[in-house]
Amino acid sequence: MTDNQYRKCGDLTEPVPVQWLLAILAILFLGLFLFLPLAAVFTQALAKGFGPYFDALRNPDALAAVRLTLITAAISVPLNLVFGLAAAWAITKFDFRGKNLLVTMIDLPFSVSPVISGLIFVLIFGLQGWMGTWLDVHNFKIVFAVPGIVLATIFVTFPFVARELIPLMEAQGREEEEAALVLGASGLQTFFRVTLPGIREGLIYGVILCNARAMGEFGAVSVVSGHIRGVTNTLPLHVEILYNEYDFTAAFAVASLLAMLALATLAIKSLTEWKSARTPSRELEEALVP
Repeated sequence: MTDNQYRKCGDLTEPVPVQWLLAILAILFLGLFLFLPLAAVFTQALAKGFGPYFDALRNPDALAAVRLTLITAAISVPLNLVFGLAAAWAITKFDFRGKNLLVTMIDLPFSVSPVISGLIFVLIFGLQGWMGTWLDVHNFKIVFAVPGIVLATIFVTFPFVARELIPLMEAQGREEEEAALVLGASGLQTFFRVTLPGIREGLIYGVILCNARAMGEFGAVSVVSGHIRGVTNTLPLHVEILYNEYDFTAAFAVASLLAMLALATLAIKSLTEWKSARTPSRELEEALVP
């Protein structure tokens, strides 16, 4: 293509009225489905003032729900981080029998309803399930206890890290790792000095999404938790119970914590993307400066 042809291609844009119409539609959509619900949550949470708001957050059941939510995320996110790294490394760097099956299994939680996944754990570990009798004899509680909540959360969140890393590591290729191995680097040295720097932003992004889903998961956790106040209720389940009891101020107060978590997740995601976009230009500037 000539410069004139490139210029003509660049001038192919929609008419100004169409651009304004699309922008207005996008703003209205965001306002209706994002900003309006957020405003409603905080408005209802603070409808009776800051006193009832903080009283709802200091409630022992609310604190127990916060504690259980943090414990669940603290267990499931690191495990999914390790799994995501190992799965992405195996899929992108090696050829082996069953590779396509592994990729399909990673996508399984995206295609299965969270409620169904929770029901599967009940059918396996419940009192009437396949392992229920053995667990009851040995006094192991999984369903309607913290282990069941952690297992259900791990299941619904394990694709996030792997799915963020696989495209990046495929684009990265194998040449740099092979060159490092030829030069005498060990496997760990190759990973930390060659592979990890190229996937750092994607790894952070996957962990952020995994953590947000772990703290906000409702369907699978609802099935396996038993809704025991102060014991097996996470933040989303505690919000549901308060709302069903018509304690709207407390329900929206606790929901505001999840809303702030979502806002913090978006902020960290945007910051990660901004830093990732600035990194190439910064490296170019450093290369050009003598």
